[in-house]
Amino acid sequence: MITVASLAPYLGGALALGGVAVVASRRRELMVRWCAWAVGVPLVTGAFWWGHPGTAALAVVVGVIAVLEFGGLMQLGPVDRLVLAAAVSGVVLAAWLAPGQVLRVVAVGALAVAAPPLLTGDADHGLRRLGAGLLGLAWLSVLAALVPLGASALALFVAVSIADIVAYFAGRRLGGPRLSPLSPAKRWSGTLAGATAGIGVLAVLSALSWPMAIAVAVGGPAGDLLESMVKRGARAKDAGHWLPGSGGLLDRIDSLLIALAVLLVLR
Repeated sequence: MITVASLAPYLGGALALGGVAVVASRRRELMVRWCAWAVGVPLVTGAFWWGHPGTAALAVVVGVIAVLEFGGLMQLGPVDRLVLAAAVSGVVLAAWLAPGQVLRVVAVGALAVAAPPLLTGDADHGLRRLGAGLLGLAWLSVLAALVPLGASALALFVAVSIADIVAYFAGRRLGGPRLSPLSPAKRWSGTLAGATAGIGVLAVLSALSWPMAIAVAVGGPAGDLLESMVKRGARAKDAGHWLPGSGGLLDRIDSLLIALAVLLVLR
């Protein structure tokens, strides 16, 4: 069985090797991004090491930040964002404290998200607010899966992250047909190379199974395209500008979210 303790040496080694490569490249933007990873990886690993309470706390924090970024992209008002953040947090806490009630909490969250546009009688923008809120709830509540999946979710995040990096560089070098007009820089060649690399990472981490492999190969690219669609609709390049070298948090977890959803369905 995969554990956080078994993953920690690989995470530390990958971080160290990445630091050496970044220093060798002498590219400032890569150095800034590596510094962000150097802070984030120990924090995330520590949260998973703590068990369900730590993972739930991490998922709540990530969920709230993601809601704020998503709300900005979709031009949701403060009340809509507050209700959506509470709904996502409620689903995460239910996954920790009352796993059998998660679907009920999701339903209550959907009703809560619908309440502000309905009660204010917003005929002009109510449908957009409602649609955005329900999309955000369905998309970001998947973070609740971090709690029961534990170390498997951490391994999935590592594999998806490596797959994204390989897909970017391989696609630029190999070229070929575009994956989707939503993301012109993405190529089928890069996606296939990234999927292969991600599955290889799962094997190295002793976390390879057919649901995990499909989550990386299919869910990861689908998540990236979903966020690309949202950002293109909002005429935005990044979900945020506060994360050094990475834009926003949603830009870093977009692939993981749909990968988690695929893994939940297949498991």
